[in-house]
Amino acid sequence: MENEQIKQARSKQKSFEPQELANGDTRKLLLARSRYLLYKAPNNWTENQNTRAKILFDEYPDIKTAFHLVQGLRNIFNTSTSIEVAYTKLAHWYNDVEKAGFKAFNTTANTITINYRAILNYFINRSTNASAESFNAKIKAFRAQFRSVKNLEFFLYRLTTIFA
Repeated sequence: MENEQIKQARSKQKSFEPQELANGDTRKLLLARSRYLLYKAPNNWTENQNTRAKILFDEYPDIKTAFHLVQGLRNIFNTSTSIEVAYTKLAHWYNDVEKAGFKAFNTTANTITINYRAILNYFINRSTNASAESFNAKIKAFRAQFRSVKNLEFFLYRLTTIFA
């Protein structure tokens, strides 16, 4: 919006003065500086980030809705202690996503719907497959170093001696 106003001011050969918000930011600065606070939980925000978030959410209610959807999903994984509770909360979160109508969340919601049994396994003992994924990445990196492996048995031997 600000870029469009600048373009119009230039076409009329006038100077453009952006509107300052309550904290001294322009709309462009507000959006740029709010990026990192959206990655954090609200209880980890600084005082400046609290002020900026209030202004951001007042100016852009869609960002507020999307932020609360993300926080809702994050809270399910951080606070749910049993599969039953998590299943119920995920169902409520899915309904909230449908009500919000954000297409960007449809992929996540569909992934959860399709893979909900595997996702709910996380709540049994709060373990993920991150270690297996990490090991697979190490194997791929090791394999990339030795592209033309002629002796597969020796390659597997080296792999087991290094990573076992």
